[in-house]
Amino acid sequence: MEISPIFFYLFAGVALAASAMVILKRNPVASAFSLVMVFFAFAGIYALLDAHLIAAIQILVYAGAIMVLFLFVIMLLSADVPSFDLRRAHPVARAVGGVLSLVLFGFFVWAFKNSPSPAPLGNFTAENIEAAGGNSRVLSELMFSEYILPFELTSVLLLAAIIGAVAIAKRKQSLPTEGRRK
Repeated sequence: MEISPIFFYLFAGVALAASAMVILKRNPVASAFSLVMVFFAFAGIYALLDAHLIAAIQILVYAGAIMVLFLFVIMLLSADVPSFDLRRAHPVARAVGGVLSLVLFGFFVWAFKNSPSPAPLGNFTAENIEAAGGNSRVLSELMFSEYILPFELTSVLLLAAIIGAVAIAKRKQSLPTEGRRK
């Protein structure tokens, strides 16, 4: 499988730029839309790798459903007004954050350079996958047999996040205001 380096660098550049915008945008809604661009760029990279099912799932599930959930929670919590302004942060806090970010980046670079070669594919070579019925069949059989517990735990985690967001939003709405008399 030979991928075009031009398109890979294009999608990777879009993913990096949009990832930076997720962090740098002051408005949470704008950050969420930048995250949608990251998801689409990843889907493009998956498509270049001939993983068309994963690319479609990336767009449908992440860019569609999960981002709608994020935006719903942002709007429900009235969090579309930025609450943290890095420019008003204490200079020491900004310096510590910058140093920690550089240390973390350096750790990732060191880990990637010193990691062993990629793990062998095992039974999942291109010929074995094709003989088993293709990517979709192998992926679905693995997901709903060997990896059913993580799949179900993910759905429980998402449900807990929704319930928590609604509970926080309802609590904020029902708090009595002090000094207010009827």
